[in-house]
Amino acid sequence: MTQVDAVGSTLLRAARDVLAAEGPGALTVRRIAAEAGVSTMNVYSRFGGKDGVIDHLFIEGFQRLSDAVAAAPHTDDPLDDLRRCGACYRAFALANPTYYSIMFDRAVPDHVPSPEALERAGATLQQLADGVERAMRAGAIVAADPLETAASLWATTHGLVSLELKDAKPAHIDWARVFESTMAALVRGLATGAHAAP
Repeated sequence: MTQVDAVGSTLLRAARDVLAAEGPGALTVRRIAAEAGVSTMNVYSRFGGKDGVIDHLFIEGFQRLSDAVAAAPHTDDPLDDLRRCGACYRAFALANPTYYSIMFDRAVPDHVPSPEALERAGATLQQLADGVERAMRAGAIVAADPLETAASLWATTHGLVSLELKDAKPAHIDWARVFESTMAALVRGLATGAHAAP
């Protein structure tokens, strides 16, 4: 990811603020520059335009998520580490809803992630796949394609977190408890398969 200077950081923060407060329709080069208190030329010279700003935020979001997962302590229990990885994902999403919406919810519908952005996203998923593979090598979960198993874990985690972020409440739901119990059941199911294998 290309490093940005102080003005670039201000522009990125301005774009996040506009997107969070007013939605994608308000996110224009002129609006980003005005929010940052600089000329539009600063957006073009640093990011090439609005698309470059969004792409940078996409990459930055995945890098922050990756850093959060990497910072989680690794233990001798690969199953507990997988649950902790899911908890890191949820904590990141709740603390960074604007990043999350750019990364996963197409917050800016006309933005197409660049190859660099997609590579960063893939590397983050690979972190989970590496944790899954470690659990498989330890015999803690059933042997399968690590990336497919990681995608299943991610899909479940993402679904729960997305519902929580949207405040989906047909009835009172304690999303933290639902998340913990679902992750525990999912990991337990993978472990049961491993123990049942010949």
